[in-house]
Amino acid sequence: MISQQENFPGPAGRPTAGQKSEPAGENDEEPLGHETCPDLLSLFSQAQPCSQSGTVAKPAAQTKYPCRLNSYATPFRRLFFRHATHREWSDWKWQIRNRIRKLEQLEQMLRLKATERLAMEMHRSNLPFGVTPYFMSLLSQEKSGHPLRRTVIPTVDEFMKMPGEADDPLAEDEHSPVPGLVHRYPDRVLLLAVDFCSTYCRYCTRSRLVGHGAIQPGQSRWQRMIDYIAATPTIRDVLVSGGDPLTLSDDRLEWLLARLRQITHIDIIRIGTKIPAVLPQRITPQLVRMLRKFHPLWMSLHFTHPAECTAEAYQACSRLADAGIPLGSQTVLLKNINDRVDTMKELFHHLLRMRVRPYYLYQCDPISGSGHFRTSVDKGLEIIRGLRGFTSGYAVPTYVIDAPGGGGKIPLMPDYTQGYSEGNLWLRNYEEKAFCYPDQHRRNNINKKKTGKNKWLSD
Repeated sequence: MISQQENFPGPAGRPTAGQKSEPAGENDEEPLGHETCPDLLSLFSQAQPCSQSGTVAKPAAQTKYPCRLNSYATPFRRLFFRHATHREWSDWKWQIRNRIRKLEQLEQMLRLKATERLAMEMHRSNLPFGVTPYFMSLLSQEKSGHPLRRTVIPTVDEFMKMPGEADDPLAEDEHSPVPGLVHRYPDRVLLLAVDFCSTYCRYCTRSRLVGHGAIQPGQSRWQRMIDYIAATPTIRDVLVSGGDPLTLSDDRLEWLLARLRQITHIDIIRIGTKIPAVLPQRITPQLVRMLRKFHPLWMSLHFTHPAECTAEAYQACSRLADAGIPLGSQTVLLKNINDRVDTMKELFHHLLRMRVRPYYLYQCDPISGSGHFRTSVDKGLEIIRGLRGFTSGYAVPTYVIDAPGGGGKIPLMPDYTQGYSEGNLWLRNYEEKAFCYPDQHRRNNINKKKTGKNKWLSD
């Protein structure tokens, strides 16, 4: 195992031996929540923890940055973190240091269902438990079926392995030429920079890895991956993921991005993160100034439900977008969480207002213990059919299955074709109305093939 103490500071919020913890609030910018937005505050102050369809209020269209605090943050902080100042709450390092990780903490904040309590007591899941105070403030204290609560609070359902499930269903380990690097596609690689997340999603594809200390953010380990990329000129795209790479300190992340940008055949660098949804305080002006030095830099975000689209999330995405970073969201389809057309439509409309393009809608990967999260594939097709034509094309992601065994992403679409008749392709639109398109070229090509075949038979 590679030591964390390798030529740069320890991970943010987790000082290494002999290293002092960095005080909160000592960066050179105002934290989220410092400014006030009286007009928007009233919009969020009346919101309640939402149902699956979501009830999060929309920021005013003319406002560039919504107010910095959601309506639940202040009362939650005063109740459960009464000694924390507003500045500490708004500091991302404080959030990481004060994550909720134990049953005793959870019992004080939520009325636990028996299956939740038992899961915390048994500690049998591959995936550790951890939630930032910020994200915990968004959960319903009473309702165990609350959509965000179900995504982060363990239940005993995680202990039941169904047929077809596996710890590594995408065979990432089999496509790893260097530890921590996945080279499945010809021109791009997945670089797992760290195994730490500020908040652990219970449906995580890499639950076998994250939070176990197996992927340390050490320079020597990173350098082996960088050397492989540099020696493989077919690679033009690097996705930096984990864990969550934005939990690294600015210095560490800059070191890694700078080394990747020095490789001449790398066109773009992408960062995969859920930080804007679970720890938006991390998106500081200081971080953004550093990131913009490495363009073209893209960011793949992970939003699951409209309730995650708080004022803080709007602010974080606005900062990233203002820095010229193209943002896309990858949403996982989850049973009884976001598996309704109206829920997805509301989420994707929020994302567009946040300047985030809904990119992929993933069928939930068959990781061990994920049966209670997975829907049928028909449900995913139903959602795409309910979006296409009924809302902006930009708000319709590509529905994909990441094929088990390492087959890669395979797109799925509802079938809008009805067949051919006399050189015409018959189609059915989103309103179930039939239309024909003259496809004479296809008919001519078929005739040419038949003529060619007959000529060959006569020779």
